[in-house]
Amino acid sequence: MTTRTTARYEIIDREDGSIIFTQDVQAAGEVPMGYAFAGVIRARESINRSVQNNIAQFLQSLETVDASRPMFPSSREAATP
Repeated sequence: MTTRTTARYEIIDREDGSIIFTQDVQAAGEVPMGYAFAGVIRARESINRSVQNNIAQFLQSLETVDASRPMFPSSREAATP
């Protein structure tokens, strides 16, 4: 059983609204037929694995992000306290 997930991750600067990083991540989770007798248990585990793989791919992509250079800078200035 294979489940595919897609998620959009965005990191936004709360001060000025700039989008620091955005990415759509697709992942799959696979469970063999022998994993469990009940299909609903296999389906749930397949979903869990797909989501875990999706999050892992997102975290790996963060290694290359430069937080000081937003992908989409905001047109408004940061609020000063």
